[in-house]
Amino acid sequence: MFGRAPKRSDNTKYYEILGVSKSSSQDELKKAYKKAAMKNHPDKGGDPEKFKELAQAYEVLSDPEKREMYDQYGEDALKDGMGPGSSSHSPFEIFEHLFGGGFGGGNSRGRRQKTGEDVVHSLKVSLEDLYNGTSKKLSRSRNVLCPNCKGKGSKSGASGTCYGCRGSGVKISTRQIGLGMIQQMQHVCPECKGSGEFISERDRCMLCKGNKVTKEKKVLEVYVEKGMKHDQKIVFEGEADEAPDTVTGDYIFVLQQKEHPKFKRNYDDLFVEHTLSLTEALCGFQFALTHLDGRRLLIKSNLGEVVKPGQNKAINDEGMPHHQRPFMKGRLYIQFNVEFPDSGFLSLDQCRTIETILPCKSTNQITPMELEECEETTLRDVSIEEQMRRKQQQRQKEAYDEDDDSSGPQVQCAQQ
Repeated sequence: MFGRAPKRSDNTKYYEILGVSKSSSQDELKKAYKKAAMKNHPDKGGDPEKFKELAQAYEVLSDPEKREMYDQYGEDALKDGMGPGSSSHSPFEIFEHLFGGGFGGGNSRGRRQKTGEDVVHSLKVSLEDLYNGTSKKLSRSRNVLCPNCKGKGSKSGASGTCYGCRGSGVKISTRQIGLGMIQQMQHVCPECKGSGEFISERDRCMLCKGNKVTKEKKVLEVYVEKGMKHDQKIVFEGEADEAPDTVTGDYIFVLQQKEHPKFKRNYDDLFVEHTLSLTEALCGFQFALTHLDGRRLLIKSNLGEVVKPGQNKAINDEGMPHHQRPFMKGRLYIQFNVEFPDSGFLSLDQCRTIETILPCKSTNQITPMELEECEETTLRDVSIEEQMRRKQQQRQKEAYDEDDDSSGPQVQCAQQ
């Protein structure tokens, strides 16, 4: 009399496909399906099988009766005909229904949607933003399907074929440009503005005036994660302009790092230069370096260490944080420049004192006999750049004088 109770089977598969929990609300299901379906839509290069699975899972879980049956007895109950059956609509129909279309419409069944264009916007960030992470709120305006007519453009939801272009959206005009020569020109149909549809004046939607879309202002909060790089993209899926029968494109931010006055970045390493006086290079130094997060690092030399001009030293784990692994960091490299005194002379006693401290490594020692044979010279301070500029001016002047000599009249005397 009562029939046999169905066997219980796996009732978590559809939730896993959509990436939601079993307690998810209808709004959460809808949001998860829209995000996954846009990512896997075949027109955007997605996986057709994954797109089909998403549609099947969403159609079951979005129907309260089917969801209750599935939660109790799993997928087999739907296949065996207990309650509403398996999907009766194509994945594209389900997708169109969610984006403002309808099930069962003669024109929408099996229609392949166009792919909307992505919107790319550059976002300038500082090196501090990339080191510490930050969030930026940006306001922007975009086209969305009219909420009043669901992107149909008419009150009744119906439209006719434009009589001017016969549904093609373009018109061809011809003109004679010469004897037996005719030029054809193609332009957007002025009656339907390229849509190929005709909506009567009385039936037009009062909100969008038949344009099918309205303007929406929205604030996007862009999260810049620690360790992100120059030219890295942050994608907001499905946030570009909406249009009828079109898969909405993405809104993409491309990070543009501004030049930092002190630090340079190379992948996950940081580089900074510091200038020491000659005394500091020879006798030791210590200074405080302000890092990108505001910490002050104490940098000091080892006891008795001599730093050479151009020498590099590194501090582990003080470079840039690794993206998505912010507790791991690269190295901080410091290049030391040594600044010598601008002018002045050392006394003979000072020179002899320094000679006793610093080792003499010269290999060009001159004997007294060789010294008597040498001619004494005088060193003068010069600028190499200035000397090169003067030589270039001299060569230009000589070339000009040669041109003047060769352009003069040449006279040959004849002997009589």
